[in-house]
Amino acid sequence: MIPITKPFLPPIDEYKSYVDSIWERQWLTNMGPLSSDLEMKIKDHLEVNHLLFVTNGTIALQIAIKALDLSGEIITTPFSFVATSSSIVWEGCSPIFVDIDSKSLNIDANKIEAAITERTSAILATHVYGNPCDVMMIEEIASRNNLKVIYDGAHAFGVKVNGRSIFEYGDISTCSLHATKLFHSTEGGLLITSNPEILKRMAYIRNFGISGFDSFAELGINGKNSELHAAMGLVNMKYLKMIHEKRKIITEAYDEKLKTLKAFKPKWHANATLNYAYYPIVLESEQFLLDVKTMLEQHEIFTRRYFYPSLANALPYLPPISLENTDNISKKVLCLPLYYDLTLEEVNLICRLILRAQNN
Repeated sequence: MIPITKPFLPPIDEYKSYVDSIWERQWLTNMGPLSSDLEMKIKDHLEVNHLLFVTNGTIALQIAIKALDLSGEIITTPFSFVATSSSIVWEGCSPIFVDIDSKSLNIDANKIEAAITERTSAILATHVYGNPCDVMMIEEIASRNNLKVIYDGAHAFGVKVNGRSIFEYGDISTCSLHATKLFHSTEGGLLITSNPEILKRMAYIRNFGISGFDSFAELGINGKNSELHAAMGLVNMKYLKMIHEKRKIITEAYDEKLKTLKAFKPKWHANATLNYAYYPIVLESEQFLLDVKTMLEQHEIFTRRYFYPSLANALPYLPPISLENTDNISKKVLCLPLYYDLTLEEVNLICRLILRAQNN
């Protein structure tokens, strides 16, 4: 069987050495030494100003919305994981969906301004598959209209735009360190900002709003992570370069083998690096997608329709709307298997079967 993804697992002895130290200290959570060490190491690796290690990427989004005091409407993308939209609703705001660009699959920055009303407080955009949004145009729109900007960078670990970390853009950026991500801490998330006052507030919110032994700065939540998760992150950091290089090799093999496929890959930001987080293809029709998916599943190879269906018409707690590009793309996009342990022989098999489905 070839799954859509597998978590990278380091040598167990290396992880166990961290676990042994946790047993010795008997400090399991509440930002222990391993969590603090991981937080600093990721900050240095990404070359960002301020960073917090939190429970997961969804909590990161919720804390970001709370830390910016957002209310009313938040302009966002319908082509993302459900947490992008559900976090907005969870925090008492209303998501306003703007259609995506049909090439990059990110929110179409040219359509954002038309969606702004007197109730709009922010833009929450996703770097889909790690592909950066048009951050410069979004920044200009936000500045003109006095709006905050949050970026959902769940897929964008390690990506740079114009020589800067993608997480340096916006008021706050978030990231997921879930087990399926190219860098993970089993479960985990990141909050990144260039503003020290925002950082201070998010740090309070992460820990119930506690500001001292018997005082509270504000309303908070439990967004802390554990030492066991931090241990996984610390071990995995040693293998980041190796993981990136292997994913690059797999991606380039797919590119070569699927040159004749009637499909296209999302157009990557011209001034951005690649992190090879996913391998999405947009096929020429939904029926062709179903043919490819069925062909692969008959050989125990599993893909994912990521993202399908469109959030604009799939969430029971929001009124459905139709958006042309999102509706079209979401029916035709398919992510192929991509993970560290995937072999080139398996890639060859996957590609042969896809092309066979095309020729049937």
